[in-house]
Amino acid sequence: MKNKRVLVVGSGGRCHAIVDALSRSPQVMKIYCAPGNAGIARQAECVNIGVTDVEALVEFAKSNSIDLTVVGPEASLAVGITDRFQQEGLRIFGPTKAAAQIESSKEFAKRLMAKYDIPTASYEAFEEFEPAWEYVKGRPLPAVIKYDGLAAGKGVVVAESYEEAEAALKDMLLDESFGKGRVVVEEFLDGPEFSFMCVASGEKVYPLAMAQDHKRAYEGDKGPNTGGMGAYSPVPFVTEEVREFALEKIMRPTAKAMVAEGVPFVGVLYGGLILTTEGPKVIEFNARFGDPETEVVLPRLESDIYDLFDAAIDQRDCATEWSKEAMLGVVLASKGYPGSYGKGAEIKGSESVEATVYHMGTAEREGKLLTAGGRVMMVVGRGESLAEAREMAHRSIDKIECESLFHRRDIGHKVLD
Repeated sequence: MKNKRVLVVGSGGRCHAIVDALSRSPQVMKIYCAPGNAGIARQAECVNIGVTDVEALVEFAKSNSIDLTVVGPEASLAVGITDRFQQEGLRIFGPTKAAAQIESSKEFAKRLMAKYDIPTASYEAFEEFEPAWEYVKGRPLPAVIKYDGLAAGKGVVVAESYEEAEAALKDMLLDESFGKGRVVVEEFLDGPEFSFMCVASGEKVYPLAMAQDHKRAYEGDKGPNTGGMGAYSPVPFVTEEVREFALEKIMRPTAKAMVAEGVPFVGVLYGGLILTTEGPKVIEFNARFGDPETEVVLPRLESDIYDLFDAAIDQRDCATEWSKEAMLGVVLASKGYPGSYGKGAEIKGSESVEATVYHMGTAEREGKLLTAGGRVMMVVGRGESLAEAREMAHRSIDKIECESLFHRRDIGHKVLD
């Protein structure tokens, strides 16, 4: 019965992919998105409410008889949107503020993993620069230095030299670039990384399709870290054996550990994993859909996503079905990203391409589509193989005109080239 009204909170490519998946549900009649973007506006009614304006979002959900709210960004979770919605008896998919600590506090996550024997890198946490610097100087390079809080995907430095490590510690602890906080210093793990998102519902865990994203700005995995310049799914080097290990020794035990700690997790538990010679280990957990991985994972979902969200909230069982098609997505970003960049450049041709285009940072003014963010759109090709999917993505990108965008042409190179 097509009668459900859904509110999606967020504005990026991840939220566009969620809206797109919900638009395929046989149950969903109406989708709202707050605040949304120019691409999302073609599939949902955009509402001008910010992602952390919880009271306005609660009011909107009540006055518009919203059956389900789905939370995209971590910022909303960190301010307790789920707790507030639950107080009002509103159905919401996303962890509570306490459960979202698995992302908002690196130290919380590391303590949890140490206590419950979940495989990860060894670490120490520091509040002061001097002891942190002494510790790093006494250890081998590279040094992994993480800001203990939310930093929009930019609070991690893998320092190849002691100078770089010192600069990162000064930046985080003395200059407080991300705010006052602690740092976590970890041992460096070597191996290919992959993203394993699961829908967690207390102790129940429903695995989603695997993905890998590319964090560095430039081809050959060079340049500064970004929020992600592209992604693909499936991931050929993740064998069934590796997947099983990741599910049974990492994802399920983590969900159980959260229940045991009195902070049960309902939402997307994202495992940022690395395949070491000793097997998969955790680099980080996130408390929501990853971006840009969501844009290549959700198009492969053939079952009803509304059912999945609904079942998770009620802790009911729910089967998922996945397409065997490969998806590969390339991010078009504003020149200068992840540093400073301009906005307002016109984009032409994105409507007429064969690939799926998810909008990340766009706006529409006087009928023109304009850039409005660092990452602007993601062009997702599909095919029987990743090579076919990449060809479709590149063919489509070649038809999109905008002087101020750049992209990588080597997404998927680790498995394709």
